[in-house]
Amino acid sequence: MPEEQQPQPPRREVVTGVPRGSRRTPPAHTPARSEISEQTTLGATYVRALMRSQLRAGLAALAALVLLVGLLPLLFLLPRVASGPLVWVALGVLVYPVLWCVARAYVIRAERNEADFTGLVTDPTEPPGPRRPE
Repeated sequence: MPEEQQPQPPRREVVTGVPRGSRRTPPAHTPARSEISEQTTLGATYVRALMRSQLRAGLAALAALVLLVGLLPLLFLLPRVASGPLVWVALGVLVYPVLWCVARAYVIRAERNEADFTGLVTDPTEPPGPRRPE
């Protein structure tokens, strides 16, 4: 009588590698962040654009200060009777809220420029970071 052969159990194979859920597909385009870090001409253009927009924000704040605070000497040219207490009120009270408002507007604009630049250079597959309300 022939001897019955028992079927062999299937051979176990161990697969090593990155799990499917954690794999990232490469972006369809080269992220601008690598262009900047590799100091290519495109990366330099991105950085120049950011610097230009920050310079525009700074010059606009400076122009607002020159316009608003620079007009104070004209206010002081009024006749002395009317301008006596007005000079002290203008210099002691009114200038500081104006300075604060111009500075706050500059900071908001500068943060918006940086957020726009960050959105430009980050990979679209990355989750967005926190953004300040406008």
